[in-house]
Amino acid sequence: MSASIRFTHAITRRPAASIIRGLRAVDTGSPDLTRMLDHHAAYVAALRETGATVVELPPLDAFPDSVFVEDTALCLPEGAVVMRPGAPSRLGEAAEMAPNLAALYREVMAITGPESFIEGGDILVTEREILVGRSARTNAAGIAELARLVAPWGHKVREVHTPPGILHFKTDCSLLDAETILSTTRLSASGCFAGYRIIDVPEGEEAAANTIRFNDLVLMPAGFPRTRDLLDAAGYQVREIGNSECAKLDGGMSCLSLRFTPA
Repeated sequence: MSASIRFTHAITRRPAASIIRGLRAVDTGSPDLTRMLDHHAAYVAALRETGATVVELPPLDAFPDSVFVEDTALCLPEGAVVMRPGAPSRLGEAAEMAPNLAALYREVMAITGPESFIEGGDILVTEREILVGRSARTNAAGIAELARLVAPWGHKVREVHTPPGILHFKTDCSLLDAETILSTTRLSASGCFAGYRIIDVPEGEEAAANTIRFNDLVLMPAGFPRTRDLLDAAGYQVREIGNSECAKLDGGMSCLSLRFTPA
């Protein structure tokens, strides 16, 4: 199995009570913390079921969005890069994550340019390249700095564009295996996935495009039966996880963990 979907470790963080103050593009109501904790526990259990070591960090009440750990770092086999989030209220989350990565990696670098902004939700790592979507949270300077940092590790970064009105690039796509990407049609129509096999989610189920392939499982948000059936028919082992509360804060399956195999 390819390195882009086979992982030995994951880092998650339990939701804090302050989550009700989390950022959101459209206000559809405050998340229910109890229900979110139940969903989060099911998510962590599914990761552990694959045999991975899951580090579950404690809540950070000072950072309402800190459950969405993916935005804080890019984790590659050779090392980790601490991000510089484009939302000012989230800058401290990256600093909080850095020592946890240092405990697991020999090399941890960081995006430090004062004009650089980049969040992990805009980064899709495949076997052949690292796709980074420019968005309201990730700018050209951040992408260029990341490209310079990972080049010595042999990684190639390709800048693409997140569709207008979409928070993160991975809001609309995810990697299913070394050659296959699950995507919305509004993103795949841009041609950014040329050379890959593409499975488009059905119209009306765009939120299901954010899944994660974690070892043998594809974790997807519950409530999207046509996408589930497509993935089943394609031969993937699908696990549906409740995501109703994270969705109120623009969060999905990938946002909730950092997934990696440290060298």
